[in-house]
Amino acid sequence: MSYEHKVQREIADWEHKMFRPPGWLEKTSKTIGNRINHWIPPKVHNIITTTIRSIVRTALFGAEYTPSRQVERTLDLEAADQEAQELFALYQKIAVAEGAGTGAGGIMLSMVDFPALIAIKMKFLFELAHVYGYDTKHFSERVFILKVFQMTFSGPENRARLLESVKHWHSEKEQWMSDTEYARNMDWETFQIEYRDAMDFRKMLQMVPGIGAVAGAWANYTILEELRESAMNAYRLRRLHDDFVIVG
Repeated sequence: MSYEHKVQREIADWEHKMFRPPGWLEKTSKTIGNRINHWIPPKVHNIITTTIRSIVRTALFGAEYTPSRQVERTLDLEAADQEAQELFALYQKIAVAEGAGTGAGGIMLSMVDFPALIAIKMKFLFELAHVYGYDTKHFSERVFILKVFQMTFSGPENRARLLESVKHWHSEKEQWMSDTEYARNMDWETFQIEYRDAMDFRKMLQMVPGIGAVAGAWANYTILEELRESAMNAYRLRRLHDDFVIVG
């Protein structure tokens, strides 16, 4: 079996896992999350939405997340996957340390963890794009990163739509060569609610006195793993298509 065929099977397994019925933990997390959302004052929701909007706009239009790493133009898919795993190991360690540190500080520092973790994820995704040979200086590549981010932390319906977008990015990217209206037209409230719901149960444990450091480290560890799986498979899908076109 060629490496490409092995990757195709892994992608198929990943897609199946993404759309399987939610388990007990996921259902419990969602129920608790919904109750907590009703208790959180609108002012706090507005702050969270503003934070997400600011970080995403920076990712789309700023230079803060542009990696110093060169775009890898010569790596085959297997070598790119190996490089991606090494990159992930580094960022997962950073996220775990950050989660443990803010978790040990209680509720106030846990609030600091929210934007810090998003920033870590964005930096990882930008570097990952360069590992697979895609230059984040192009606006369309930044939009792709945002779609991968959303896909990882969306509900099933939105996730299916975003996966289709990822699969057909070779044609869809043409509409995102330059579009300053993208961030303005985005449904920020839905974005932040789905993102927050995906992590509520884990991040709540981070605020519990006595276990905050361990819970924060565990939460960030698992959250980064989810992002790695989605992001690597998204770029693998693109490489399988693009490499086939080049060979063909």
